[in-house]
Amino acid sequence: MSDIQLEDNMSKGIVRVYYGEGHGKSTAALGTAIREVSHGKTATVISFLKEKSADSEELLKKLEPELKFFRFEKTESSFDELSDSEKEEEIMNLKNGYNYSKKVITTGGCDLVVLDEILGLLEKQIVSEQDFLDLVTAVPEDMVIICTGRTVPDRLRECADELYQITLEK
Repeated sequence: MSDIQLEDNMSKGIVRVYYGEGHGKSTAALGTAIREVSHGKTATVISFLKEKSADSEELLKKLEPELKFFRFEKTESSFDELSDSEKEEEIMNLKNGYNYSKKVITTGGCDLVVLDEILGLLEKQIVSEQDFLDLVTAVPEDMVIICTGRTVPDRLRECADELYQITLEK
């Protein structure tokens, strides 16, 4: 989608989903955020369920204040690598991150919000599907949200404006 089309469609608020088993979902979402920031827009990126990547986070921090990056987990490992007790603690941190994303979206705090691996929170039932659907159906005008993850609930498929499946071909 070209930049012009994105700007023309922003008056209604857009929900875009990048999903699939392949790599590249986060890269596509971050690339969109960087492109929009380079055109004078503001973006917030909130990462869920991923291991800490100091190099990537430092690079994104250089784009502040136009692009803000958040990761609420305290451990450096990905969620799936944690023990059960560590997961319990991280679930609270993930919920805090989700609540922050709700605040950014409902207040219209930026032009673009990337919820990286948010679909994993639904899959793991850390966030209820209904709560998330209530949020994405209330995206304010002039805002785009990009959700990434491996699987998409059917009800999100119905309300998403754009759905991109990322697959490994070779």
